[in-house]
Amino acid sequence: MERNLITMEVIIMADKKIFGIAALYSEPNSVINATRKVADEGFTKWDVNSPYPLHGIDNAMKVKPSKLGIVTLIFGLSGTVLALLLMWWTMSIDYPMVIGGKPYFSLPAFIPVTFEITVIMATVSTVVAMFAFFFGLPRNAHALHDTDYMKKVSCDHYGIVIEAIDPKFDEKNTLDLLKSLNPLSTEIIYYPEEEGYPIFEPRFIAFLFGVALVVSLGTYLMLNKLMYVQPFNWMDDQAKIIPQSGSEFFADGRGMRMPVEGTVARGFIPYPFEGQTDPAEFLSNPYFPTKENLELGKRKFLTYCSPCHGNFADGDSRLAGQFPNPPTLHSERARNFPDGKIYHIITVGQNVMPSYASQVTREERWAIVNYVRVLQRAKNASESDIKFVKSE
Repeated sequence: MERNLITMEVIIMADKKIFGIAALYSEPNSVINATRKVADEGFTKWDVNSPYPLHGIDNAMKVKPSKLGIVTLIFGLSGTVLALLLMWWTMSIDYPMVIGGKPYFSLPAFIPVTFEITVIMATVSTVVAMFAFFFGLPRNAHALHDTDYMKKVSCDHYGIVIEAIDPKFDEKNTLDLLKSLNPLSTEIIYYPEEEGYPIFEPRFIAFLFGVALVVSLGTYLMLNKLMYVQPFNWMDDQAKIIPQSGSEFFADGRGMRMPVEGTVARGFIPYPFEGQTDPAEFLSNPYFPTKENLELGKRKFLTYCSPCHGNFADGDSRLAGQFPNPPTLHSERARNFPDGKIYHIITVGQNVMPSYASQVTREERWAIVNYVRVLQRAKNASESDIKFVKSE
């Protein structure tokens, strides 16, 4: 009886395909020494398994440097090039725009987006290449799964597996080699029997159809019926006015209202000359031209004023004819403007120049005025100014 069982087991094993031969070790030094000898034999399709990374195992296996870094480099640089090309094309060729006086191709402004695209392309390509191509995952039916060998090397043992697809693999010779390396045990690992899962079975198709129907019907009822039934409609039915919508509450039927005439926000003093083209008097400059104030004025002038007036207020616009060039601010008439008049022009606008009150605060407007005075004095210096500089 026992002999018949052994014979039957041999027949079953003969029908199975060998995946490889494994050897188990209880100490890391033992598996590293065995690894060196396996590598010296010239095997190429084999691996070492351990519950944690082993120091020096790469050198013992004679593992070549991974090519994964090449994939990361190629796709990272591709992301850099694609990001710069996209921003150059959209901002310089397809729809050129001057933003804050910057050139069409403003590299410093493009660096954040370029950096993000580079990192995303590099990391995503690295993960995809690592799992799909280098590791060959997913492999849910790997021959080592659920074997005693894998259970032990995942806990407190170390092992070597030589695969049968290796050109030098021979069942007897490979088994003898591993046994000569003093392992705790050796094991021939076979491929598991393939199991089929008939996904097109009528019962399974009916189950999927039922799930899809229930989910679709539930979603439709919740979003189109339940949300409009008390008490779930409180978010939709609110006492509010949506922008650009009408209202029956007001006589003119308009929902959006202008502020009540003559009212101002609490703590806010309105500009007294609003709407006047050339008032008889102007405000006095309340800010001294300190270093901090002039630096603020310079920043705001270069951002909001220089695209039309030029960096030095010469009226040499950088808009390439997209907007009429303003007059120079170094003319005698402009130099004789009181500070309040320049402030008034920035606040309410003049001719084709619009108001910048919504972009520049009151303090920033006075700082721009002080910086314009610096530009005017620098370009129209008097003899006393030159003597003062020489004496300094």
